[in-house]
Amino acid sequence: MNDISRFDGLDGLGGSGASELFQILRDGRPRTRTELAERMGLSRSTVTLRIEALMELGLVGYVDEAVPTGGRPSSRIALQAGSKVVLGVDIGASHLRLAVTDLAGHRLRETTRTIAVAQGPEVVLQAVVELATGLLGESERTTGDLLAIGVGVPGPVEHRTGRPINPPIMPGWNGFDVPGFLQDHFHVPVLVDNDVNIMALGERNVAWPHVDDLMFVKVATGIGAGIVASGRLQRGADGVAGDIGHIRVHRGGGVPCHCGNLDCLEAVASGPAVAAQLRAQGLDAHTGEDVVRLVQAGHTEAVHAVRQAGRDVGEVLSACISLINPSVIVIGGSMTLTGEHFIAGIREAVYSRTVPLATQHLQIVQSGSGLDAGVLGASMLAIHHAMSPQRIDAMVNGLTAPAAG
Repeated sequence: MNDISRFDGLDGLGGSGASELFQILRDGRPRTRTELAERMGLSRSTVTLRIEALMELGLVGYVDEAVPTGGRPSSRIALQAGSKVVLGVDIGASHLRLAVTDLAGHRLRETTRTIAVAQGPEVVLQAVVELATGLLGESERTTGDLLAIGVGVPGPVEHRTGRPINPPIMPGWNGFDVPGFLQDHFHVPVLVDNDVNIMALGERNVAWPHVDDLMFVKVATGIGAGIVASGRLQRGADGVAGDIGHIRVHRGGGVPCHCGNLDCLEAVASGPAVAAQLRAQGLDAHTGEDVVRLVQAGHTEAVHAVRQAGRDVGEVLSACISLINPSVIVIGGSMTLTGEHFIAGIREAVYSRTVPLATQHLQIVQSGSGLDAGVLGASMLAIHHAMSPQRIDAMVNGLTAPAAG
């Protein structure tokens, strides 16, 4: 049986008690017991019980500094961000990026591997397990220190179950139990979302924490957007909000898309689409990386093609702006490595097609977190779950409940 003798007043720990205190300490600022008691409107003894429960979990602790009060210095309590860790996993069309981070989002260890998502869920997720196990070891952590895992995948996800739903570039993944596969190995909650949604979370956390209306647009092998409105990530009724890559553009000319339609934005302006256009002009271009290389080498045809791709993206974004009126549009993905040419094309189309009222305060910027946006967002997804009131309550209840038998 767990020793619960120190928690005589379990009513002081139940419900949102310890978790409410923890949410106050999440900002990292140390506070005394008196400050916490005044903030929560509780007695010091009740606050002490809640602090002790969180200390038992290793989530908070004393800091070295003490506040002089004229008598005995008052000890201060703060979040122990390094006591536990989460895992962020960014699964792309052709890569894996993983990071072990502390509860403040600081990356402790990270790694990248080239692997095609088309190899199927078992192959890709087994690689995730191997890489994650290695990262935990390098971080001198065990699975017991791991609180949650966040995963981004390049396709639509049923948010309730974490299963991919008819993902166009992920053969074999439809309906696959991604959370279950990883939980079997790590025994912690696993949160799965579309990769662009988690990029929006990562970018907002890193660069735009005070912006409530933001779009993150990823242009790489595919094209998609993550939408934050009124401070909340918008997934839509079926998890496909922001799937702008399959909106038809005027300049298509009958280009087939892998989704079965013609002239989708993704079929015209993605990295592979631009590469195909350059290849038709006799240039050695097969991938988005080839497009970047040609632009950086100063090839005029490549520069013109990238600028036009930006205009195509801008055409679609002008309609999005009229619908959701963001204050910031962040452009990410490998096509941004072409430099200002691509974003200049986007701005050109947006500002010429959208009413001035909707763009008077609009910023269109390149991602500040670059190719790390996905893994940062996956980590934040895991952190938000691990530190949520419901999760903290569950951990405290598990600590104080008597063991079976």
